[in-house]
Order: sequence, then C-alpha cells, then structure tokens
Amino acid sequence: MTKKDGRHRTASTQATIREQVVDFLKKKKGTQLQAADIFGLSKSGVEKIWRKYKTDGKRGISNKKRGVQGGKKINGKQSAEVRQLIRDKLPDQLKLAFGLWTREAVQQLILVRFGIELSRWQVGRYLKSWGYTPQKPISKAFEQSPVKVKEWLEKEYPVIKKKAVKENAVIYFEDEVGMHSDHQAGKSYAPKGQTPVIKKKGQRFSLNMVSAISNKGHVEFMILDGIFNGGVFLEFLAQLIKYKQQKIFLVVDGHSGHKTKIVNA
Repeated sequence: MTKKDGRHRTASTQATIREQVVDFLKKKKGTQLQAADIFGLSKSGVEKIWRKYKTDGKRGISNKKRGVQGGKKINGKQSAEVRQLIRDKLPDQLKLAFGLWTREAVQQLILVRFGIELSRWQVGRYLKSWGYTPQKPISKAFEQSPVKVKEWLEKEYPVIKKKAVKENAVIYFEDEVGMHSDHQAGKSYAPKGQTPVIKKKGQRFSLNMVSAISNKGHVEFMILDGIFNGGVFLEFLAQLIKYKQQKIFLVVDGHSGHKTKIVNA
C-alpha cells in the first residue's frame, strides 16, 4: 500500500488509525511491518504508535488538540528575561534542581519566575524560535587565567616552537584525564553557535590515565592503577622517550606531580 502523508489526515482520522494499529498488534494479526503496509504508515510510525501505547496506554494514542494548549504564553519582556538567564546562568545558580538547561529546566524557570505553566513542547517551540539549540557544554577550570593563556600562546609558545624546529624536536602536550564526580554528559540549551561553558574546580580527585599528544596529533598514553604523582610521571616519561629518535619538548600544567624533587632531579 502507498504510504500517505499524515499531515493531510484529520486529527480524528489519525487517532482512529492509531487505535486500529494497536488493535492489529494486540491481537497479533501480523507484524509491525505488515501493519505499516496495511494502514499506509512507515515502519517507524508504527513502532512509535506501539511504543506510546505500551508506555501510556490508550491516553498515549488518543486524539489531542494541536498547537498551544490553554492559550498560555509569556510576553516579550518575560521572554527576554528568560533568554538572558539561560545565556548567563546555570539552573543551580538560580536554585533550580537541574544541572543543565533542558526543556524541563526552562519550564521550571518560567513557572517559578512568572507563575506560568507551559508544556515542555511549548518550551521547546519557544527555544527554537529564540535560536537556542541543545549543545554539549565545554568545561573550564575556575583557576584558568585567559590572560595568562593568551600571553603564553603569543609569547612563550612561539619561542618553544622555534627552538624545537632548530633542534629537530617534537612538541608534546601532557595531561591527566579521568572520570570525575561532576562529570556531565548531557546537553544544555544555549544560543546557536555559542557553546555553553560549565565552570568547575580544576583540582582532580581521581585519575586513571596520563597521556600526551604531539602538535602533529600523535598520542601516547598510560593507564594508571592509583593516583598520579612524581613516580608515575617519571614512569610515563620513560615510556614516552622509549624508541623515540627525536628529542622531545614536553609541555605540562601546574600539577604537583610535575614538580616533585625526583622529577626535577
């Protein structure tokens, strides 16, 4: 059967088809693929209907009014305030029980600030109209100084690079990585093209790997069984220079393990 564009069906017709699909599958009259063919739907459409029924029962496939429900809206001034807060703050800074700006977090913000209860779908439409998209945040340590970083990149690094070329050396950048208690894998809404930044402590609580990457993208790493210290750093350095034909210039941060007496010696 040729599949029809569901947008040309009335809401009541679509609801009837959903009920027929569920009845077909409940009574095991055929497979989801067969249901898709019989009712003129895509296989993914049938899967969605069945999943909604399994999750929410008949309410999940019932006929619902389209568009904004109840006529609830926020005005232009409120909209501007919400956009500003999302751009400049994180939910926990506003005493909301969320780590990132999800639709639910924005929904709660609007309810707390203005007493207006919107559905998550309405919130999603507002975010889209504002040009806000869900993005994976980047992390920055509180201790990082942008001025010092800029100065190092513009003054010190060019000198290191020039010396490395002169001595036929390769430059590596070393760091320790691992999973932390404040690890964040989710996404947060922010203006399109402006990646959200989560500031957190740069201090490392548990480490499980030390690695170094060259300015040409070559990576060396070592898995740790314990904390990173001067002894582990020396062990990694021995591994790093093993079989290397070129001199190595290694750039490290201010971790205490890089500055012990045995490392300096």
